[in-house]
Amino acid sequence: QVQLVESGGGLVQAGGSLRLSCAASGGTFSTYDMGWFRQAPGKEREFVAAITRLGISTSYVDSVKGRFTISRDNVQNAVWLQMNGLKTEDTAVYYCAAGRWSAGLSRGNRAAVDYWGQGTQVTVSS
Repeated sequence: QVQLVESGGGLVQAGGSLRLSCAASGGTFSTYDMGWFRQAPGKEREFVAAITRLGISTSYVDSVKGRFTISRDNVQNAVWLQMNGLKTEDTAVYYCAAGRWSAGLSRGNRAAVDYWGQGTQVTVSS
């Protein structure tokens, strides 16, 4: 059983930056591919980014490419999402996810997620 705890959310002006963190415990972190999803009010939870277990490959939804960067450290058991050039449409609750790249995590397949964090709110003001 893996526990995921996100932090780093908050209120930021458009054009600003935030760095989300996700701390993992209770399992073998390096055996999981990791991802970030987000859910805005009244919308479906959507894929944002994913990274393979050794950090060799990454995947991003088109709307964040060039602005967001996912990274991980298997010694610290952590994954991060660096978000630059934030836009008001990035406002959402962001969720950390542990799952399987081979099952479609990199394409945003929620069935490929084995564990979810509780989420952290990101609000971007204009």
